[in-house]
Amino acid sequence: MNERTTLEKSLKPHWVWAIALGSAIGWGAFVQPATWMSTAGPLGVIIGFGIGGLLMMLIAVSYGFLIKSFPVSGGAFAYTYVSLGRTHAFICGWFLTFGYICIVALNASAFALMIKFTLPKLIENIYLYEVAGWSVYGTEIIIATIALIVFGYFNIKGTGMSGRIQFIFCCVMVISIVVLTLLVGIQPGTGISNMQPFFPVETTAFAAIISIVAIAPWAYVGFDTVPQTAEEFNFSSKKAFSLIIYAIFFAFLLYSLMIIATSMAEPWQGLVAGNYIWGTGTAIQRLLGIGGLAILVVALTMGIFTGLIGFILSSSRLLFAMSRAKILPEVFSNLHPKYKTPYIGIIFVVILSMFAPWFGREALLWVVDMSSVGVTIAYFYTCFTAFKLFKWKKDANFNGKLNTVSPSKKVVSFIGLLTSLVFLGLLLVPGSPAYLGVESRIALVAWVVLGVIFYLMKRKQFNKVPEKELNYLILGEEDVHLKK
Repeated sequence: MNERTTLEKSLKPHWVWAIALGSAIGWGAFVQPATWMSTAGPLGVIIGFGIGGLLMMLIAVSYGFLIKSFPVSGGAFAYTYVSLGRTHAFICGWFLTFGYICIVALNASAFALMIKFTLPKLIENIYLYEVAGWSVYGTEIIIATIALIVFGYFNIKGTGMSGRIQFIFCCVMVISIVVLTLLVGIQPGTGISNMQPFFPVETTAFAAIISIVAIAPWAYVGFDTVPQTAEEFNFSSKKAFSLIIYAIFFAFLLYSLMIIATSMAEPWQGLVAGNYIWGTGTAIQRLLGIGGLAILVVALTMGIFTGLIGFILSSSRLLFAMSRAKILPEVFSNLHPKYKTPYIGIIFVVILSMFAPWFGREALLWVVDMSSVGVTIAYFYTCFTAFKLFKWKKDANFNGKLNTVSPSKKVVSFIGLLTSLVFLGLLLVPGSPAYLGVESRIALVAWVVLGVIFYLMKRKQFNKVPEKELNYLILGEEDVHLKK
């Protein structure tokens, strides 16, 4: 049997919490408030994110149970293998890899766009071309590329270093958002009156809220970085569930504070009607001047940096797990001789993400949609696995090593399963509030076709691996009796 490469246990609990929170709160919390309010109004956005957060917590129940049972890299990929076997594990891993890499690319592009807003004279050099009416400059491509290289290097240097930096960045981000909201709240002429009407007048409150609930998988994606790092915990995997819940809760608070700060700064309907490049930045600068904008830029920068660290780490661990299982080329499971990190996977993710800035601002919207599909598929598979392993009572198929008798958790995992299907329907069913755009659908189809080709090429080799060996490579145990 082949030797199983493992990762060092170097992550502390507060680092894991920071990885999850920092991955969930990215550029959207700071750049998108005006866009969200145009759809749902201030209260509609807050309620929508609240409902979305609760639904994510229901899904998190399944993740918490499975992390405790299988503390290995791979997350949903490994869990899917437990319940549905090799082919479905590949499908889940392929889509999740797609989702993670999309978000890495998104954060790099968002960093360049932030600088474009704050320092336009610096960015608007080396004009190249236009994409969907948006000018692309060589300078912004260079800046995004440098950001990817820097954070790729941090991840190669070791998980401990990444976790420590992530925690510091998260603390700075949280403090900046709280300070910014307080500064807005104490200014003359600000307050609840600027937030009215709480919902758009041209739609119903229900429709407004649902439009925000539909983007919850994208808004909270990041909590599922926790299972990707489970193999590197230096603490009991039983703590994973509480860390996920805390991350989701804090993410909701930070999203809400940014909506409150933006809508209190000036009447939100006027801000939306202005169709500014960065509505939140415009409102804060008008009210608080350069000082306020500087605080917002610090918070946004921290959100982007934490997203880069978290998703480069997570995507490289997923590639590592799939390579260790002999689905992907063996090179992705090679560890750095000094730092003991899956450095080839990190380099691969960084290089692939470098293409996104070449497509301009519109690429951000395409990437958001595509990443949502990838992570939602992973949510479905995870909840399905948990539902299958939770038991109403002990029966002939009960395996104490795999199964747990918990009717309440079985119900919750089933609700999570249905929720995932609803989210997927919102993304893929024509006419829904979150239906994918044409560009996103084209990219998604291309990724599916590429996956089918790759699977057909690797299928014989993958299926030749004996079950006991595959159990060992994916789960770390030979004698896990799986029910396919």
